[in-house]
Amino acid sequence: MIFDQPEKSEKRKIKLISFISFLTGFSQAVIIYVMSYYFKLASGTENVSFFYTTTFVVVLILLINLHKLVKKWGKSRVFLLTLLAKIGILFSLTLVEPSYWSIALLGLYLVFNSLEWTMIDVILESFSRDRLSGRIRGLHLTVFNLGSLFGPFLSIKILAAADFGGIFIFILIINSLVLILTLLGLRKINHQFSQKLGVRELIKKVLKRKNILRIYYISFILEFFYALMVIYTPLYLLDLGFSWEKIGVIFTFMLIPFVILQYPAGILADKKIGEKELIIAAIVFMAVFTTAAYFTHSRSLFVWSLILFSTRIGAALIEILRDSYFYKRISGQDVDLINFFRTSMPLAYVTATFLSGLVLIFLPIKVVFLIVAIFIFSALYPAFKLMDNPCEAELKDKL
Repeated sequence: MIFDQPEKSEKRKIKLISFISFLTGFSQAVIIYVMSYYFKLASGTENVSFFYTTTFVVVLILLINLHKLVKKWGKSRVFLLTLLAKIGILFSLTLVEPSYWSIALLGLYLVFNSLEWTMIDVILESFSRDRLSGRIRGLHLTVFNLGSLFGPFLSIKILAAADFGGIFIFILIINSLVLILTLLGLRKINHQFSQKLGVRELIKKVLKRKNILRIYYISFILEFFYALMVIYTPLYLLDLGFSWEKIGVIFTFMLIPFVILQYPAGILADKKIGEKELIIAAIVFMAVFTTAAYFTHSRSLFVWSLILFSTRIGAALIEILRDSYFYKRISGQDVDLINFFRTSMPLAYVTATFLSGLVLIFLPIKVVFLIVAIFIFSALYPAFKLMDNPCEAELKDKL
């Protein structure tokens, strides 16, 4: 069995968490790729940097301190709180037209969505074993991304039929289902932990663990890639003359590597190779094809589908391998380290949107691809410096 756990109830909970991840990925993908377009409608500008920068500064502050809430209330209660907040925000969004008020609500939705995903990670780690980390994380991410696969295409259909109100109602229904499943199956998971570290002590703890810092930077670069590509690729393709229907097809095809590569990559890292070599190859692959996007002048659906698909091959591999590497180096009690590790996402969004906001004052959207490629190449140095986790084959050879 993949889930080599001592109790059948724990295996059931892991499967339930995976199904919740599927629903979470599905609902997230329905909104995430049209969010920048919603902001454009509500504000009248394509420069979304202030919105994302402000939102993810809040996420960053909350994630650094999230372990304090987990210590006080327990994991499942904090998770339920994020779900209830999201449901309330989504209900409010169904009642208002695109405006600065709705932009503020959408920012709050992103805040609680980030906290929710982090809490899923924290809960899952409670049932994971280090030697199976690649397989468990690979399956977890595969299920999440399977849910994400059809989200962009579905969002275009809903947008055409019922505008953004229909999208918010659909996501509200999915999140309500997640809330019911959580109340039925995860309500009593209130593992707490004993650490009492403040932010300063937490940073000191992380600084002493060089490999955690290196994989954190690689995670930061991946999230930097996601930030700018998710925000600006739809706007750029619209500028090229693509319809939303064609963009939906491109994005659906683009996400296939997340479904077909992550679980096999997790098995390979566990059994045969370890994460380091695969991470290096994935960084190079992602950087080369992101650079290709900058130099591409084509308006062909096939060409853009192929380029974006290729960038996601690298991204899909890095996503599973960074998680596999990190979780093999911590335990389920390291809630503070998990929260810190997940700050790579808001920190990347803050950095990416602030930087792009300045650059796009003077340069066209297309330059975003070049900025992203340069940052990706910078991840090669920490990748080469990583101390690799021994795989099962290497451990057997030592016996």
